[in-house]
Amino acid sequence: MIHVFVGPTLPRSAPQLAATGLRVLPPARHGDLFDTAIGGGDTVVLIDGVYHQAPALRHKEILAVMGRGVGVIGAASIGALRAAELAPYGMLGVGSIYTAYASGEIDGDDEVAVGQAPDGVWDALTWPVVNVRHVLELAQLAGILDHARAAHLLEALRAVYYPQRTWAAVRAVCRRQGEPEFAGWLAAQRQRDRHFGDLKRADALTAVRAALGGAATKDRAVVEPPVWETAYFRRWSNAAARECVDGVELSTEDRLVYQQVFDPAFRERWAAYLERLSRHPADGGPGLPLAERLARAGGGDLPADRVFHPPVDLRDEQAVALLLAGETAQDRRAVARYADALAWARRSRPGFSTAAVRDEVALDLLLRVWRCPEREFEVEASARGLVCGARAVEAAKRLVPGFLEETERTGTARVG
Repeated sequence: MIHVFVGPTLPRSAPQLAATGLRVLPPARHGDLFDTAIGGGDTVVLIDGVYHQAPALRHKEILAVMGRGVGVIGAASIGALRAAELAPYGMLGVGSIYTAYASGEIDGDDEVAVGQAPDGVWDALTWPVVNVRHVLELAQLAGILDHARAAHLLEALRAVYYPQRTWAAVRAVCRRQGEPEFAGWLAAQRQRDRHFGDLKRADALTAVRAALGGAATKDRAVVEPPVWETAYFRRWSNAAARECVDGVELSTEDRLVYQQVFDPAFRERWAAYLERLSRHPADGGPGLPLAERLARAGGGDLPADRVFHPPVDLRDEQAVALLLAGETAQDRRAVARYADALAWARRSRPGFSTAAVRDEVALDLLLRVWRCPEREFEVEASARGLVCGARAVEAAKRLVPGFLEETERTGTARVG
């Protein structure tokens, strides 16, 4: 399967995207390559991506999907930039824009940035610098401009902020710079061919043809985990982990946090998880009973949860099964309600995020649920795998809107 992240460089209706075996997706953003539909042996064609209105696709996400045996081709827009940056690791770049990035002729996101139509239409509303530069080069070949005038006009057009560099703005700048002949010539070329000078489109079509021709499957690079396995990447992959349970798609991380907060038996479950890790270390080292490892680490004066704070990798199915062993159907329904309440808070209160939840509100939730005095709060948080009180408070903030809504609706909320 070939997964093409595109728009606005090519519209979804482009005939070239109707080929068998192509899966056409919106511009890529942070988290999209964790999609479980992208499997080993597949090809990703990265053309467009967002970065202004949502977090951009990270380099290590691309390296990680390549590490799963997926070929990645980049071209035309953010794909060309990422391919130039990751070519040493095996990402394949194609097209003139990629070549310009790779050679150092151009650099920076602003070269390919365009304003996009809202509401998922993804049409380009403005001209990117690479296209402006290309039509100026074509104008020189046609004898409309000389090099000095073209360079002067390029600087004037680059000075226009990218969401405002519309066709009307291009014409206005040309008139203001005393270049009506160029503006008229360009308008006539565009009337004959609406794709005239669209270098991004040409490169995108080249990338799609390359993928259909199997370019990414030849000499496919193997990227080893140390290149991309970092604490940041694990955090991203955990946030992206989802599973359809009981007919509802739920965040695995939300389910885990819910159990850490509400399951009265989670202390025992975390202890069992530490025992499993001790006997089967993730780094492949020698296994030891947890008590023996604890004695070696510090004499055994502290409980294991106060000494060992291993990160949880939600890609580990056995670990997830162990940690969620106490989860009930009622718990999963509650997770869905709490997620809906958090999403509603974000929609109804512009700028709202979990960071906006006051620490004391999340702390009060945990103290009420755990029924422990504040002096024992740190011990309880550690025993539940939340490391410390501060991290427990941060984790619980995602539950606050749902907890408060449930309390207001019923007069009570579940406690552990």
